[in-house]
Amino acid sequence: MNELMNEVQVHPWVLTTLSLIVLIAFCSAVFFVCRALLIRGIISVTRGVSNVWAQALLNKKFLFQVSWLLPVMLFHHGLKAIPDIDPRVDVVLQRLSMAVFIVLCLRSFTALFESLNQAYSRLPVSRNRPIKGLLQVASLVLYLLAAILIVSILFDRSPLVFISGLGAMTAILLLIFKDTILSLVAGVQLTSNDLIRVGDWIEMPQFNADGDVVDLALNTVKVQNWDRTITVIPAHKFLENSFKNWRGMQESGGRRIKRSVYIDMSTIRFLTPEESRTFERFQVLRGYLSRKFQELEQANHTKADAAESEPVVNRRRLTNVGTFRAYLDQYLRSRPDIRQDMTFLVRQLDPTPKGLPLEIYVFTKTTAWGEYERIQADIFDHILAIAPEFGLRVYQEPSAVDVRFPTDVVLPVRIPGEASAGPRDSSPQ
Repeated sequence: MNELMNEVQVHPWVLTTLSLIVLIAFCSAVFFVCRALLIRGIISVTRGVSNVWAQALLNKKFLFQVSWLLPVMLFHHGLKAIPDIDPRVDVVLQRLSMAVFIVLCLRSFTALFESLNQAYSRLPVSRNRPIKGLLQVASLVLYLLAAILIVSILFDRSPLVFISGLGAMTAILLLIFKDTILSLVAGVQLTSNDLIRVGDWIEMPQFNADGDVVDLALNTVKVQNWDRTITVIPAHKFLENSFKNWRGMQESGGRRIKRSVYIDMSTIRFLTPEESRTFERFQVLRGYLSRKFQELEQANHTKADAAESEPVVNRRRLTNVGTFRAYLDQYLRSRPDIRQDMTFLVRQLDPTPKGLPLEIYVFTKTTAWGEYERIQADIFDHILAIAPEFGLRVYQEPSAVDVRFPTDVVLPVRIPGEASAGPRDSSPQ
């Protein structure tokens, strides 16, 4: 021990080094104690806490960052007790310890923001008002302030000097952070106006985006497409370009069917009284035909002799396409998977070179994609199969088979339940 004391007196740096090692060891011990108390002790005591905000404050990552703060501050103040330390080394260590303390504070706040966002995302209101973008803005401001403080500490200058210098760098900062600033403004508008939520189905053809929104960040909106690919779109692009949000359809509980079949106009004609009576076999048409027959009888005079003397061209008669349209209307109203309280139309559109469009404009009772497609396919399977029963032909462009084996243009009305004759051969003799 005497030799050690003599060595210390001869070489003072030995005592300084030993003191510094002891200080580091003490701070390390304090760190492990803090981590054990904060992470293991507090979490074990409050394990049964159900409050989401309390769970956010007790997040393991946040507590781990906080446990570094006390050891660093002890090291910073403990440097004053180190004997015979070189003033230049003392200044460097003092500044570095303060800079490390600021970095640890910044990391603690960042971890706290992440845990708060996770806790908030469990609440129902988070779907309408996400706060991830706002927390990222707060983190960005803290990073900027931390950078100014660290530089001011390392160079021993007042932070006001660097803050005042930012005014001259405004143009450069605006150029560097242009997308960030635009996305910040766009993010605030998107969330405040409730234009996009996490879980919304959106379409944005400009970026080949068609799927669900899975993340709303400060700069970007992440969309998972239906083919499971991910499209990342800058937030400000949603204000510069148009996009479609299907949330209204999902919330309404009904999904629109809007599709047409094209009727060959050469097959449209009047029905004879005998043909009209055959359609009473269709259960969905009985009420319509009963009302229609009374209406036609009143319009064509009530006396039979007057009706017989009246020319046929002056009489009101049923058409096969009108009866077919009435059949489709009643058929769709009888389906339990079609909503009756939303827009319901079976209408004719303007004739085209492909024929007369009969458009179905109704809403299903489900918004699930697979079920919606099944209902739509069932409806049009039935429409295509039932059209010949009314003497109508659905248009399709001629093929090689049509050129080789032409068919008669006019189709006879098929009596339900009876076998129909094949098409009459009209090929040239």
